[in-house]
Amino acid sequence: MLALILLLPLQAWAQYQETGPAQADSTLVLSLEDALKIALSENTSVKVADMEIQRQKYAQKGAYGALFPQINATGMYSYALQKQKVFFGSDDDSQSSSGGGMSSMMSGMMEPIMYYIQQLYEVTGTPFVEYVAPEQEGPGTSSDPIEMGRRNQVQLSLSAAMPLVNAQLWESLRLTKDQVELTIEKARESRLNTVTSVKQAYYAVLMAKASYNVYNAVLENAAHNLKLTESRYNVQKASDMDLARAQSSFAAAIPNLYNAENAIQLGLWQLKAVMGIALDTPVDIEGQLSDYADSMFRDLTEGEESDLERNTQLRQLATQAEILAKQIRMQQFAYIPTLNLSLTYNYYTQSDKFNLSQWKWLPSSTMVFTLSIPIFSGGQRYHAIKQTRVQADELQLQRENTERQLRIGIRQNLNTMATAMKTYDAANEALKSAEKAYEIASKSYEVGKTTFTDLNNTELTLTQTRLQAAQAVYNFVVAKATLEQTLGYDFTEE
Repeated sequence: MLALILLLPLQAWAQYQETGPAQADSTLVLSLEDALKIALSENTSVKVADMEIQRQKYAQKGAYGALFPQINATGMYSYALQKQKVFFGSDDDSQSSSGGGMSSMMSGMMEPIMYYIQQLYEVTGTPFVEYVAPEQEGPGTSSDPIEMGRRNQVQLSLSAAMPLVNAQLWESLRLTKDQVELTIEKARESRLNTVTSVKQAYYAVLMAKASYNVYNAVLENAAHNLKLTESRYNVQKASDMDLARAQSSFAAAIPNLYNAENAIQLGLWQLKAVMGIALDTPVDIEGQLSDYADSMFRDLTEGEESDLERNTQLRQLATQAEILAKQIRMQQFAYIPTLNLSLTYNYYTQSDKFNLSQWKWLPSSTMVFTLSIPIFSGGQRYHAIKQTRVQADELQLQRENTERQLRIGIRQNLNTMATAMKTYDAANEALKSAEKAYEIASKSYEVGKTTFTDLNNTELTLTQTRLQAAQAVYNFVVAKATLEQTLGYDFTEE
């Protein structure tokens, strides 16, 4: 039973070494720069942001179309089921000739003509018979309606309209340009967020690998100490307690290694997700977390790192403020008169018979200048301007608060980086002492001068010191990535 207890941990460790982190030949090994390039071309949020820029540019081009003539062609056909009827004269058929009836109208029309004919007869000496207009009685009197128009009507029209003077329209076109700039800045924000996410995921994998190396060293030391304890136990130089502690230390080191390996896999999945590639793609990263330790030691002052000119949030707020200012001007231009020009050309025909070859087409055209002068709108324009000005004041307060929060974030990142440098420096010094102490304790344990408890204590100190050094580097690079995002350092820009 004792032999079985001793063999189980060793067998589990051997099985882990055989089935450890598999690296296929087709694994894509990426540097941080490679990961950023792939993310900026494959990440979904970056693609959507670029498409939004294109959409806004199309909208801007479409808005400029309002300056050009709007040309439309229309066609109309109608069939009169019942023709329209009109009345001439008054409702009283017995009115006098001066009352406006049909008979009086005809008499008035014929009177000058008959007078001229009478004069001709008098000159020639021919007797003249005076014409007397017959009385209109019964049907056909002035009170009867008369049908107008024809059954079939066809009209073809071509119209064009364009603004000649419209200050509000001109200002709205300038507004579309600022909207495109705002969309471009939002796309830049998306790229900055993607770059920061990739960096953080990349550093998380490096941290997981550093932890894996630390726990792997712990497991190797535990295996070495277990073999040494077994040898001393066999020659009765180690107690049962020492053997049990060595076995428990070795068994406890295996789960930590499994957890570290799982952290590496989770980190790689997160990295592939932010890069925008398939999760099943075999990917690994190059380098170690300690490679970034050399870049930690430099002077960090708030003055050189607190320039927010490139910050994307403040840039967006500045663009939004400019948009609101132009909206106020556009609303003020609503008080200015507008002048529009419209041209219309019509082709019209009517016929009672549906015979296209005999239809007579009559053209007509008009040109209209429309001057619109705003006089009173119930205070709508005035209150719209007031509302936009309040919105601009709100945006100014929001900008001040955002800048304040950004400067707090910059100070936090700078303090984190400074603390990480101090922690790494101290951990490095402690690491040298811990390695030396563990080496001495290990040699002393081999010759029986120290107990296994002393050896375990020195190993625990060594493990904690290694993890502290790795954690310090990780905290520094993560804070630096966040600081670069706040300051607006774009990976694609020099």
